Amino acid sequence: MIYVFLADGFEECEAIAPIDILRRAGLTVKTVGIGGKEVNGSHGIQVKCDLDENEIDFDGLQGVILPGGMPGTLNLEQSATVQNSIDFAVKNNLLIGAICAAPSILGHKGLLKGRKTTCFTGFEKELIGAEVVSQPAVRDGSIITAYGAGAAFDFGFLLLEALSNKSTSDELKQQMRYTK
Repeated sequence: MIYVFLADGFEECEAIAPIDILRRAGLTVKTVGIGGKEVNGSHGIQVKCDLDENEIDFDGLQGVILPGGMPGTLNLEQSATVQNSIDFAVKNNLLIGAICAAPSILGHKGLLKGRKTTCFTGFEKELIGAEVVSQPAVRDGSIITAYGAGAAFDFGFLLLEALSNKSTSDELKQQMRYTK
């Protein structure tokens, strides 16, 4: 199971595109609302999450995904549930995905030191000790980062590749007519 954490102010594309890609591939993805099951995106789209933060269970967890957006990223970072989930993922070498401003959460925790990573322009200084690269999405070990809403599909397919395999990701790209 993969948890995608959503907090008020999240960037809708950065959450929904990866969720859709992973679910199309047959993976179990649960949206987790921080502060309740109904969460408002940064562009006024309301999402009813599968779970609220008090309902999560780490049994069978494969990874966590953090969409960006403002103030969504700040709201995620302030959540003890999100922080505990990241810590659990790190301890158990599970996948962690963060896009746009959300890699800053990982940078503040010191998780990006010596890793290749990317983020939304202007957040580079928050990626403490990272090697920042100019790629839409990048994987370094168990951490995948992406630089913004325009990279949401790249992010989703890279997450799928890490959670499944390149063949599955490439096949889904073809089915969805993703030509990049």
